[in-house]
Amino acid sequence: MNNYTSMKEFVLLGLPHTEGLENMIFVLFLAFYLLALLGNLLILATILASSSLHTPMYFFLGNLSVFDIFFPSVNSPKMMASLAGRSHTISYQGCASQVFFYHTLGGTECFLYTVMAYDRFVAICHPMRYTVIMSHRVCTSLTVCTWLGGCVHGSVLAFLIFRLPYCGPNEVDSFFCDIPAVLSLACADTSLAQMVSFTNIGVVALVCFLLILTSYTRIVLSILKIRSSEGRRRAFSTCSAHLTSILLVYGPVILVYLRPASSPWLDSVVQVLNNVITPSLNPLIYSLRNKDVKVALRKMVVYCTPRQYVTALLSLLVTHHESAEPSPLQCPPDFHPVLPWTVGPHLPLPCRQPLTGLCASGYEAFSIASV
Repeated sequence: MNNYTSMKEFVLLGLPHTEGLENMIFVLFLAFYLLALLGNLLILATILASSSLHTPMYFFLGNLSVFDIFFPSVNSPKMMASLAGRSHTISYQGCASQVFFYHTLGGTECFLYTVMAYDRFVAICHPMRYTVIMSHRVCTSLTVCTWLGGCVHGSVLAFLIFRLPYCGPNEVDSFFCDIPAVLSLACADTSLAQMVSFTNIGVVALVCFLLILTSYTRIVLSILKIRSSEGRRRAFSTCSAHLTSILLVYGPVILVYLRPASSPWLDSVVQVLNNVITPSLNPLIYSLRNKDVKVALRKMVVYCTPRQYVTALLSLLVTHHESAEPSPLQCPPDFHPVLPWTVGPHLPLPCRQPLTGLCASGYEAFSIASV
C-alpha cells in the first residue's frame, strides 16, 4: 500500500462541536464500553456454562456476544485515548486496519442477524423438523460462512479505499477511519471506489434485510394461525428482541452509507450509536426479555464460586466431545423430544443442572427457543 502514497499517518479530528466536553464524553464512552464488554462476556459465559442453553438460538446469541465484544474494540480505545488528551494521530496501517475490521465485523453482523432470523423461522414455522434442520453441523457451517463472508466484505472495501494515493491533507473528519471520511482525502479520482463501496455495502445490507423481512413475514403468518392468545403473545415475544436489535443495526447503515449527501455531525452521532451504545444494549435487550438466560445467569451467579466457574468453562471446552449420550426423554403421545446439543456433568456439583429436555408439538414448539 505504501508504494502508492506519501501519507504516513492521519489525524483524527474527533467528535465535532464537543470542545470543553472531552472529560464528560470520555466517562460516558468508558462506561458504555465497559458495559458492552462485561455484559457480553457475562452472556457468553452463561451460555457456555449452562447446558440448558446449548441450543441453536443460544449458539447464535453467543456469536452475537462475541461480535459485540470485538466491534466496539475496533475504534473505542483510540477514541477514548484521544478524549483523554493523548495523540490524535493514527498510522496509515492503523487507519487501514480500522476500515478493514470495522467493515468485516459490520458485514458479519448483517449475515449473523440474517441467520438468526432463519433460525426463528425454522423454530416457529417448522417446529417438528427444527432439530433436524438446525443440526449442530448446519449451525456451525452457517456461523463459519457468516464470519468468512464478513472477512471478504471488509477485505474488498479496505483494498478499494487504500489502493488510492493519499498525498494531501491528512485530517480525518471523524473519530475513527471510515470510508466517507477517508475517501475525501484521496488525491485521485474516487468515483469508482465510491460506487463500488456504495454498491457493496448496499447489496449486502439490502439482501440481508430482504431475507430477514421474508423470514419474519412467514413467521407472522404462522403466528396468526396459533389459536391461543397466549401462544401468539409468546411467539411475538420470541422475535421482539431480535427485531429491536435489527432496527438498531440497519438504522445507522442507512443514515451513514446509503444516503447521497454526507453530514459530518450526523455521521458522528450515528456512528457513536453504532460503535458504542448498541453493543452495550444488546445484552440488556436479550437477557431482560429472556427467561432462560435470566434463570441460567441467576444459577451461575448464586451457586458458582469464581474457581468453580472457571473450572466449569474449562471442563466444558475440554470434555465437549467426551460427554455421555443423553438419556432418552419420555414425551406424551403426539409429542416429540427436543434435547439440547450438549448435556452432561460439565459443571462442578454446586453448579450442576439436571439433564433436561423439552417436548414439542405443532406451533407451540416455538417454546424450545423462545425469548
